[in-house]
Amino acid sequence: MPVSAAASAREILTRLHDVMAKRLPAQSKLNAVVEIIGTALNSEVCSIYLLREGVLELFATRGLAQEAVHVTKLAMGEGLVGTIAANVATLNLAEAAAHPDFAYRPETGEEKFHSLAGVPIIRRERAVGVLAVQHADPRRYDEVEIEALQTVAMVLSELIANAGLVDAAAQSTERTLPTQSTSLLGFKLVDGMARGVAVFHQPRITIEHTVAEDTEAERHRVYAAFDKMREQIDRMASQAEFGVGGEHDEVLETYKMFAYDEGWSRRINEAIDSGLTAEAAIERVQQRTRMRMREIDDPLLRDRMHDLEDLSNRLIRIVSGQLGTAAQMGLRQDSILIARNLGPAELLEYDRRRLKGVVLEEGSLTAHVTIVARAMGVPVLGRVRDVRRQVAEGDMLLLDVGEEKLFIRPTGAIEEAFEAKLALSQKRRAAFAQLKNVPPVTKDGHRVTLMVNAGLRDDVAALDLTGADGIGLFRTEFQFLVSATLPRQQDQQKLYKSVLDAAGERPVVFRTVDIGGDKALPYLDHDESGEEENPAMGWRALRLALDREGLMKAQARALLEAGAGRTLNVMFPMVSEPWEFDEARSLFEAQRAWLGSRGRKLPAEVRYGAMLEVPALAEVLDLLLPTVDFLSVGTNDLTQFLFAADRAHPKLALRYDWLSPSILRFVRRVTGQAKAAGVPVAICGEMGGRPLEAMALIGLGIERLSITPAAVGPIKAMLRTLDRGALMSEMGAMLDHPPQNMRATLARWAEEHSVELA
Repeated sequence: MPVSAAASAREILTRLHDVMAKRLPAQSKLNAVVEIIGTALNSEVCSIYLLREGVLELFATRGLAQEAVHVTKLAMGEGLVGTIAANVATLNLAEAAAHPDFAYRPETGEEKFHSLAGVPIIRRERAVGVLAVQHADPRRYDEVEIEALQTVAMVLSELIANAGLVDAAAQSTERTLPTQSTSLLGFKLVDGMARGVAVFHQPRITIEHTVAEDTEAERHRVYAAFDKMREQIDRMASQAEFGVGGEHDEVLETYKMFAYDEGWSRRINEAIDSGLTAEAAIERVQQRTRMRMREIDDPLLRDRMHDLEDLSNRLIRIVSGQLGTAAQMGLRQDSILIARNLGPAELLEYDRRRLKGVVLEEGSLTAHVTIVARAMGVPVLGRVRDVRRQVAEGDMLLLDVGEEKLFIRPTGAIEEAFEAKLALSQKRRAAFAQLKNVPPVTKDGHRVTLMVNAGLRDDVAALDLTGADGIGLFRTEFQFLVSATLPRQQDQQKLYKSVLDAAGERPVVFRTVDIGGDKALPYLDHDESGEEENPAMGWRALRLALDREGLMKAQARALLEAGAGRTLNVMFPMVSEPWEFDEARSLFEAQRAWLGSRGRKLPAEVRYGAMLEVPALAEVLDLLLPTVDFLSVGTNDLTQFLFAADRAHPKLALRYDWLSPSILRFVRRVTGQAKAAGVPVAICGEMGGRPLEAMALIGLGIERLSITPAAVGPIKAMLRTLDRGALMSEMGAMLDHPPQNMRATLARWAEEHSVELA
């Protein structure tokens, strides 16, 4: 057997280079190729299948029956070969027939061969064929052999493309685009509206030459490209236009970590050692990354892999001299950027004056690019399927992220409606901005406390922009979600202190980390929990923090030192029973005593609160309330737990109403008990940010709301037109004898009493 992947691949590539240089028919070249590979890998069978007219056709083989060539055909997804092509993934099987997708083809004479290894032949990110080897003995192939096959498959893609052996549609990036007006749905990542022409972020660079003439020359090209790329990243990190001090700093630091990763550069060097050109070596490593991404279930880890792909694309452009992204060419007019995915550094390259919005085929709320876009104020719509197939460069686009919709080549009527909505939105925002310094007081003189939810350092700016009373919920887990490793205590302390400094005299309520469950961190070991079927109700939030005492101790010290000389408000999420709150508070107090014994400056006062999200806690409020300083009702989780309905499930998202009597009665009971105990209670969550729902909550006696910054203006406007006393009397009667449609009844009451529900 060959001693290394590089040596075996280099041996094959050297001989393939000679074959490709000869004036031979394409079929003769492929016949020679399977002999070369089979001999080099000591393989009894080596076969090449190519995509023709939508099916995979056996084009050349050593070891199978020659009569099967051009006769054996498999559909995409059919048999092991079809599975490899459809999934663009490698198979390595000791017993091929035991695989559920195995399909026997008698004409090939393959029944005597037990083992099989197959790799996709990839062209422009699509499988255009399969390279497979087989042995009679049952055995799994060594990683060395798989590496060699994957490298050879890359060179084969060049050979078959130049010979015109595969479907033109499989090779071409050209497509027939529709010209009529249409729209696509997506997922809201960063809210906002935008109008502009379609600009594609990155034209695909096709690698035409894969086999190196001079390995050392290729290595020097890669070294020079790495130096240039790192210089670009360092420059962008130092010139970030939206300032410093936010979590986007950590995003860029993580990005730089990838850029300087020695493991990545080593893998590229190993690919060059195997005989590939610099461009092909980078693409080879990138293909392996893409295959790994398809196997990763963790969305956060997939996002980090996208950062690495972003850097790979950048490196290929540098080494090939094709620096042709839309950012480098410059935006000439108001534009909406279209991309499969986007790295944070690439977004920073764009002219903010011209970049009006971003549309991604992929993307998630925790992706680095989402965090940076939010800091830049650029609306982003993600998970827009087939957008690159439906949109042509220069098409007029209208982006309405709030409606989760992209309008393509809009008609005059659609444009008119969009412009009217945009103008109304701008007018409303201007009107709400005028309320910034106006207190949130009802018509009958009752002052309501309006606070905002935050998770980024830059979110604190919303206090001055909206005139909010403070931050009622600062989600500390965001720092954990954007970090490649567990944030150090010093970094946590720096963030918390900067938030408190920016808030000034206004209170900030820090919620301790709510991670785990559906917010899993790749750097935390989750062996104890395994794969959770119901992550929202699983090993997360306070449960995880109490179990990982070291994590919570570090956060406690960071918060306590950040709050030195001030009032520190700490809130524990997902408290299910009073003992959990008691244990968390005791842990904080122990750290407070530890810091004090070492002469550290401490907060003047520490106030402890609990989030009521688990319905069971409401049954023991008499035991909890004497121990807490404040209570917050988290309506998002509470609703799904009360109704046993996953709020992320598309079929259930609109099934249960926040204005259901069951929710309102629950809140009324909790509010009444808390008030009797002298404990302030707030609503945290989306429910409090909707004018009609907020009106109902005020009618139940709620006096504190913590909502998104964008909701502060509309809620203030509603409050200033509301007679709280009249509503409270009405709400009591409604809940004692609920109408059939509580929402419609409340909306009618608001209209009759001229309550502004913007």
